[in-house]
Amino acid sequence: MTLERFGIIKFKGKEATILGEDLKPGEVAPEFTVQSLEWTPFHGLADTAGKVRIISAVLSLETDVCDRETRRFNLEAAALSKDIAILVISTDLPYTQKRWCGAAGVDQVTVLSDHMSVDFGVKYAVLIKEARVLRRAVFVVDQAGKLTYVAYMPALGIEPDYAEVLDAAKAALVE
Repeated sequence: MTLERFGIIKFKGKEATILGEDLKPGEVAPEFTVQSLEWTPFHGLADTAGKVRIISAVLSLETDVCDRETRRFNLEAAALSKDIAILVISTDLPYTQKRWCGAAGVDQVTVLSDHMSVDFGVKYAVLIKEARVLRRAVFVVDQAGKLTYVAYMPALGIEPDYAEVLDAAKAALVE
């Protein structure tokens, strides 16, 4: 049975339930399966094996803050090592994500959907039960599959500390 935690975050002004237990740096990152823009299964860690991963959980690409965050990571990706993969995950449907990426010119990050099974949402403790959307969080997973950075935003409208995330990803790279 999945742990349910109430009162950690608000959605639409009301206390909401988060499914799963928050992850911590030093823990092994859980493998998860989400959908690609083509509706094919994407195994978050296996399909990016050998890379440092920045995993950004967002509510919806259609919201201002998530739009801004995804565009920012897309810009930053161009200057990063090819050994760093950036995954942006929401519960938006893949065809909605694909349309958004095309309109936004986002092509440097991998945008993925947790709509089908919310496997990522539960394993990474970002699923808001009542709305079936993800709360904002960022994770850095090193090349060995260990979490080196974890940041759960205290409110849906708060953006991550981009410099801190990027520094953590660079520090996780094995030379």
